[in-house]
Amino acid sequence: MTQPPHDEPSAAGPEELREQVEQTRTELGQTVEALAAKADVKARTQEKAAEVKEQVATKAGELKVQAALKAGELKAKAADLAQQAQDSLPDPVKDKASRAAEQARTKAAQAGQLWEEKAPEPVRQKTARGARAARDNRNVLLVAAGVAAVVWLAYRRKG
Repeated sequence: MTQPPHDEPSAAGPEELREQVEQTRTELGQTVEALAAKADVKARTQEKAAEVKEQVATKAGELKVQAALKAGELKAKAADLAQQAQDSLPDPVKDKASRAAEQARTKAAQAGQLWEEKAPEPVRQKTARGARAARDNRNVLLVAAGVAAVVWLAYRRKG
């Protein structure tokens, strides 16, 4: 009869021997499964791709939040600059600007009415789609306008 390994006690009886054999089989099965998993390159690649996809989605979410915060900051700064500019204007200039704005609204309304009467239907439809896209992306347009205003002011102050 062979000697058992030094780290394993010898079985006292057939039932204990069966338990040891079963335990060894279980351990061997787990080892084989682990080796098979390591050898399955396709599955490991898919797992890694899923992990990277999740990381990218998380980073994209973070960047989206950061962009929204920055857009809010820029919007607030642009509103503050606009308020400062408006506060620095003398009253006669403000009155004249109000009258000019009212006249512009009137002219715009007249132009809109003329547009409805004279423009061909396909052109009106395309224009309406463009206006709808601008309304749907209002925040992006406001941020872009705010950034442009800040850049212009910064450039103007340097020059």
